[in-house]
Amino acid sequence: MGKPKQQTISRFFAPKPPQIPSSASPPSQSKPSPRISATVSFSPSAKRRLQTLTPSPPPKPKKSTPPSPQSPAAIPPSNPFLHRRFLSKLLDLSSPSSSSSSSAAAAKPLPQNPAYTPLEQQVLDLKTKYPDVLLMIEVGYKYRFFGDDAEIAARVLGIFAHVDRNFLTASIPTFRLHFHVRRLVAAGYKVGVVKQTETAAIKAHGSNRLGPFSRGLSALYTRSTIEAAEDMGGARDEGVSISGSNYLACVVEKELVPGSVHLEGRFAVRIGIIAVEVSTGDVVHGEFNDDSIRTGLEAVLISVSPAEILLGEPLSATTEKLLLAYAGPTSNVRVERASRDCYSDGGALAEVISLYEITDDNVLAAVNNTENGDRREEGYNHPTIEKIMAMPELPIQALALTIRYLRDFGLERIVGSTTSFRPISSNFEMTLSANALHQLEVVLANNSDGSSEGSLFQVMNHTCTAYGSRLFKHWVTHPLCDRNSISARLDAVSEIAESMGSCKGSQVEMELGVENHSDAFRQSELSEVMSSVLTMLGKSPDVQRGISRIFHRTSTVAEFIGVIHAILTSGKQLQKLYVESDAGYGASQQKKVKSAVLRRLISTAASPTVMGHAVKLLSSLNKDAADQGDMLNLFISCTNQFPEIGRGRIAVQLAKEKLDLLIVQYRKQLGVRNLEFMGVSGKTHMIELPADLRVPSNWVKVSSTKRTIRYHPPEVLAALDELLVAREELAVACRTTWDNFLMSFGKYYPQFQAAVQALAALDCLHSLAILSRNENYVRPVFVHDDEPSQIHISSGRHPVLESILGDNFVPNDTELHADGEYCQIVTGPNMGGKSCYIRQVALIAIMAQVGSFVPASLVKMHVLDGIYTRMGASDSIQQGISTFFEELTEASQILHNCSSCSLVIVDELGRGTSTYDGVAIAYATLQYFLKQKKCIVLFVTHYPKILDIQKEFKSSVGAYHVSYLTSQKPLEITESESISSADKLCHKEVTFLYKLVTGASDKSFGLNVAKLAQLPASCIARAAVMAAKLESEVREHLGSKEGRLIKVSSQNENLDHSSELSEFCKEQEDFADLAKACHKVLFYMMSALNEAEPVNMLCSLKNARDIASKSIDHTGDMLPLSFIPTKRRQ
Repeated sequence: MGKPKQQTISRFFAPKPPQIPSSASPPSQSKPSPRISATVSFSPSAKRRLQTLTPSPPPKPKKSTPPSPQSPAAIPPSNPFLHRRFLSKLLDLSSPSSSSSSSAAAAKPLPQNPAYTPLEQQVLDLKTKYPDVLLMIEVGYKYRFFGDDAEIAARVLGIFAHVDRNFLTASIPTFRLHFHVRRLVAAGYKVGVVKQTETAAIKAHGSNRLGPFSRGLSALYTRSTIEAAEDMGGARDEGVSISGSNYLACVVEKELVPGSVHLEGRFAVRIGIIAVEVSTGDVVHGEFNDDSIRTGLEAVLISVSPAEILLGEPLSATTEKLLLAYAGPTSNVRVERASRDCYSDGGALAEVISLYEITDDNVLAAVNNTENGDRREEGYNHPTIEKIMAMPELPIQALALTIRYLRDFGLERIVGSTTSFRPISSNFEMTLSANALHQLEVVLANNSDGSSEGSLFQVMNHTCTAYGSRLFKHWVTHPLCDRNSISARLDAVSEIAESMGSCKGSQVEMELGVENHSDAFRQSELSEVMSSVLTMLGKSPDVQRGISRIFHRTSTVAEFIGVIHAILTSGKQLQKLYVESDAGYGASQQKKVKSAVLRRLISTAASPTVMGHAVKLLSSLNKDAADQGDMLNLFISCTNQFPEIGRGRIAVQLAKEKLDLLIVQYRKQLGVRNLEFMGVSGKTHMIELPADLRVPSNWVKVSSTKRTIRYHPPEVLAALDELLVAREELAVACRTTWDNFLMSFGKYYPQFQAAVQALAALDCLHSLAILSRNENYVRPVFVHDDEPSQIHISSGRHPVLESILGDNFVPNDTELHADGEYCQIVTGPNMGGKSCYIRQVALIAIMAQVGSFVPASLVKMHVLDGIYTRMGASDSIQQGISTFFEELTEASQILHNCSSCSLVIVDELGRGTSTYDGVAIAYATLQYFLKQKKCIVLFVTHYPKILDIQKEFKSSVGAYHVSYLTSQKPLEITESESISSADKLCHKEVTFLYKLVTGASDKSFGLNVAKLAQLPASCIARAAVMAAKLESEVREHLGSKEGRLIKVSSQNENLDHSSELSEFCKEQEDFADLAKACHKVLFYMMSALNEAEPVNMLCSLKNARDIASKSIDHTGDMLPLSFIPTKRRQ
């Protein structure tokens, strides 16, 4: 069949009823030409329908005749008006009735009575049922998109979309479903896969043999559920990253009525949140009060990093704005809305409890008896319901909305186990604020290019497994606050590091007499076993998500065997280190593992109970059949365990034996002794005979060659039907048994989950041990809780910058103590390293409380209950927040939440407003920290006035600056000097030493930064002139003030000589030069006192000495003897 011809028509039209015109005249030239909007291909069926609308033309005459208006049908194809007549006949755009009908058609998405095919009608029904889902519909060997879904797929996937009948359509091959679903989900869409629910064989023998294939929605995918969904787990191809967490966060809130509760006025709402990681079973819950700009909610979002947000409406405008801003177009975070109006009268709690009531009894029994494995027959579900009922109201509502949402995906069972429930904040973990996580670049994308490179998490993370990396992220963002827990984790890290053969102990630890484990050779087995286990697990699938997919019954056979086999193998290797109890060992027997944390984790991961369950599960499956995808031979037949499969295999065997007996019958019937069944091109059990051999008339000819013919006897066809039915029944039995087999795993799920969590923790400890092998890292020492807050760091270094700069990084010391100096005011030039220094102190504190070795030569500190930061400048136009308001809001949060055991770092507070207001606010804030909170403070500022606070807190505040060197003396600029002189000033080079030293700095070298930023030279020169003038005016003002103070002091000291001096000054006008000289001397003396650089200070002192010497030489003889004090005469 040839290629269909192309015709150009309008997209919206309504054909006019066919009629034969009385006269054929060319269309009027004034008539507007039709709007061209689409190009369509006319198929043969469309051509036939079109012919029914127009009269058939008479046969073409042999001779060409001129066109006649009385015979329009006889116009030959070569006539130039033929195409216009065709369009006029088809579209008739000039007709008023046609125009009105066309407008009506254009106003509707579809024509009034379109001729839909059965497939298109199925598409319409599915889109009506699932309007918010992007559907991928299985059609033959392709998955097709229709309508708007095709347009989206073409844009996201880069595939071609075209018009087919009534819809725009696009398609992908079935074997690429896995990859394209992930791409659509990663773009933030909710994707549904519609599969055929019947095979061709079933359809041929069923009641629907004349209709289209039955289709139904088989799976739904979103970013938070794709890893737990069927046929989507464990993907590692084509750069699709699946190692991160994909939390589904549901947020609800309740407005606080002022005066109704005992709360401070700074809180506006109470927020409840539930975050579920469906692929791992981790559930985070919490309820807290939040302020007007939702800083608490922002911190939770940054910490959890949800991939999908469920808005529990109604929400306030501020909360909704924040959530929508977080799920901006660049984040691909999907937002779903759900109403909680139905949960007003306790409906939420009832719906949540109903989930636990209908959950499988065996699963709940395993949940409540994870430790001892004993099942209680009565009351087994009470502890679970008690935990749920103990939760606050708002998290219960959020949990109910989450369960209702997950029910559409069939994944609601994951929240039926409370073993993985954990609160957002606890007394044993530090909760870092959103600003601290962002400004310190702890775990999220760094501030320079938005990638994960350069963050603290990236530098510290040496984990081997994906689930270990996820747990390590939680460790870094939630440092420990309990001294015993930190010490226990450090002991485990030290033991692993020592077994590796390279670990640097703490000098303070040795001085305090802490035991130093030096038996590295004896413990080398620990490092070898752990490295072997973690390397093997790193090459295996994601075990944590694998057991969750098994629990959801979406796991494949190969994934099931891979996950269980990985857990079993790791457990067997760890059992070499496992000591169940000390009773079985003699007094001289030394433990292979000393750390209590390591012993507990190893005993959990290598639990004999878990190993026994793993062996039992794997013993029921045939690994070779699983590798080949053979479901029929997957289960090792056991009459008692799988009776349905046993009966099905017997039926298949009987059908095969029946076919084998038939060949014996045909050998006798045909007299051919070596006759055998044969198969060609998928056809089996055929009998091949010579072409001249006569066979019974009821034999069915299948195929033939020149010399042979292949037949199917009727008995063989009947036996093949029996065999096919037996195999289909066996396949159904195998699928049912596999589903039940996965369901039975539920009673082991909590124990396997605990084992995997222990493996993840071992991976994290091993990562910290690798980090500690750095020779420049040392184990931190924590003082007792009853001692004052303190931080002592010797040769501390920024962990991220040190990994980049290496030995070129300049270390700094930090000495802060609550009974002494607990506040450092840091000044210095721009880009001199002030912010780097205060960040380094905070990061070292975080690393220490995570349980890591730290980049320093000595660290001794008190456990901090919080680390608060106020750094950087940012605003939020969407929320109507200015830069200065953002600064003060963050400062307010710190003032309300910090305590005497907190570390507070503040960088240039008050720069968002005028100088006087900024200085006043910065001064008052620092005073509040020192007087009210008495917390450890690192305060960076460019305001010299802030240093006056040392007078009020003499022993508590120290002034420091980041040292530097300049290559040129300061120049004195006057009004008459030109731009060139200022140009010389601004070219003064500054060398940053990055070393923190005592004393304040009076220069910021902003012009040097302007030069580095490549501002225009004229702009920099003018700025230099203005800066010099302002500095000169300020110094003159200070000098005159100092001169007046000295004059008053001199008058008080020499009160008896005041009248004589006054009279002498009136008589001698020459002393005016002496007064000017003294003024200059005092000015240079004041400059020397204010200078931080030795070079500049010596220069000022030299100038003062020279002027004083000259003045003494010129005016020394003019002073009368009576004016000289008696003491000086002697």
